[in-house]
Amino acid sequence: MIRADGDGEPGVGGVVDLSGSVDVRPLRTHGEFQACVELQRLTWGADFEDVVPASLLKVVPRIGGVVAGAFDASGRLLGFVFGLTGLEGGRIAHWSHMLAVHPAVRNHGIGRRLKEYQRETLLGLGVESVFWTFDPLVARNAHLNLTRLGAEVVDFYPDMYGRTGSILHTMGTDRLVVVWRIGARRGRDASAVGDARSAEVAAAPVVNRGPDGGPAVVGEALEGHPLIRIEVPSDIEALRSSSESLALRWRDSIRQSFLRYLGDGYRVVGFYRGLEDGRCHYALAFGPSIEGST
Repeated sequence: MIRADGDGEPGVGGVVDLSGSVDVRPLRTHGEFQACVELQRLTWGADFEDVVPASLLKVVPRIGGVVAGAFDASGRLLGFVFGLTGLEGGRIAHWSHMLAVHPAVRNHGIGRRLKEYQRETLLGLGVESVFWTFDPLVARNAHLNLTRLGAEVVDFYPDMYGRTGSILHTMGTDRLVVVWRIGARRGRDASAVGDARSAEVAAAPVVNRGPDGGPAVVGEALEGHPLIRIEVPSDIEALRSSSESLALRWRDSIRQSFLRYLGDGYRVVGFYRGLEDGRCHYALAFGPSIEGST
């Protein structure tokens, strides 16, 4: 049993039970939809302006969307995933708009369970490509999306969502857009590909690290390097708590790096947490992305 902050009603605070199996399934009742709304506010803050209301959560699955939750043995909502199905380039695709896990039960694999449920549901609908965004500053999300799930970066947008009122967006909303090719990648271990390239990536230059080891303004573009690295803090939240100015310098450095090198024809081919002690890196290769992509 894990005790969470809050009063326990209606389903996002109090005691959560991980002693039994976690059930991942569609949301069904008014109480569950409302618990999802409250988990959004808990995650993104009470002033978050882009909360998805219970009424929309309820109707989206009728037209091929996904609104699913992870529940403990007592039926308490531990996390949810929400997305819309439509067309991308004339082909059926899914946009995964939100995923959140209660703070008390993070790092227990619940986020990955929700993504796996989403994948199986969408494959049954004939969807082969799933798109979403994530903050390039957040190393744990980069690890889940790129290493564990094998999603591919297809674009970068500075301040994509603008002002939302969220406590998570005070440094802006720079976003990487990824595609998860669930048909082609089913059963593929994305981490194995990364391990095979780790020595090669470790030798690649870091384009946004200054002489003092901190973030640097991107200078002249590197030429002749088939691989480069963009460094990100291992824990941007902890860094921001200790020095917001340094966190903002990292944001600017990372933004400039992605704009420069993606624009010059580089592609993100992996995310690495163990090449150097306490440091995390995106690896970018010039030209086509890693084998197995399309």
